[in-house]
Amino acid sequence: MKNLYIATRTLLVGLLGLLLIACSESPEPQQSLGPVAFHEADECHVCGMIINDFPGPKGQAVDKTGVKKFCSAAEMLGWWLQPENRIGTAKLYVHDMGRSEWAKPDDSHLIDATQAFYVVGLADSGLKGAMGAVLASFADEAAAQKLAASHGARVLRFDEIDQGVLQQASAMPHAGMHGQASH
Repeated sequence: MKNLYIATRTLLVGLLGLLLIACSESPEPQQSLGPVAFHEADECHVCGMIINDFPGPKGQAVDKTGVKKFCSAAEMLGWWLQPENRIGTAKLYVHDMGRSEWAKPDDSHLIDATQAFYVVGLADSGLKGAMGAVLASFADEAAAQKLAASHGARVLRFDEIDQGVLQQASAMPHAGMHGQASH
């Protein structure tokens, strides 16, 4: 009986010690889902091209597994519109072109892509980008409307952009294409 008491006591002390250790550990720090800077060697998640080789707004999707970077806002939106990519808690970001130079957007001006205003139909504007549609993203609707009015383009919200919009913009003459980017 004494051995059973000692074994039980030892087991309880051990369990109590494990419980105290487990309770004293702080929870895992949560990874920030904020935007991150683009680097010289970053490759587009969709096409594999070097992102900084192209002008215009870039995009990124940030979730707890990491960051996917895209050489244009349009490529990010095209990726996001695929049903398999719309699961999870990814935060989407694009450059605010109202505060950035077209040739080299400033990463300190990345904004929530779901709240942005997008200028679509810029094929004849002279603004080059990466492959496919050239979209300009803005935090400010007035800035987006000003660019759209000067080029006969239109302004759309995030929820108004679908694959049809992207395909139509890509099919326009002079749409941005890899290899034809002007810096």
